[in-house]
Amino acid sequence: MSGTPPVNRSTQRVGRLKALATSPRALRLGMNLWPPFLCAGIRIERMDEDLRHVRVRLRHTPLTTNYVGTLFGGSLFAMTDPFWMVMVLRGLGPGYVVWDQAAEITFVAPGRGAASASFTLEEQVLEELRAAAADGAPVRRWFSTDVVADDGTVLARVRKQLYVRRT
Repeated sequence: MSGTPPVNRSTQRVGRLKALATSPRALRLGMNLWPPFLCAGIRIERMDEDLRHVRVRLRHTPLTTNYVGTLFGGSLFAMTDPFWMVMVLRGLGPGYVVWDQAAEITFVAPGRGAASASFTLEEQVLEELRAAAADGAPVRRWFSTDVVADDGTVLARVRKQLYVRRT
């Protein structure tokens, strides 16, 4: 079964340390201290209690720039990487497997200053996923996020495809 994540029928598990982050506040703190974010200049500025809205920021410093002085593309992608999966997994609740299955990034403009990305998960999307996965069949859905400069200029467009299945 090409392209299907190797999962069993049990409930999806998370790592031991990540499982300790039972509240959004603890999750936000832990992710802000997570070395891939901390060392890349990525910071979660906002994470709502219901995990329906997240805002992330990438600083522009000598350590976050590439050879030509603009924001490093890998960091632009990394700042968007985990959020749709975590938000959907927490939003659906127990009894679902949620995986990142595909991703793409389109660079639109050079990042000459700080950048941010916002994620908003509507209840309607969760209802659609629950309905589509009700029979146990896998569901794939794309989510999009723009990475923007402080002046509103779009720097990159990121798309993530999630695999969702009821267990």
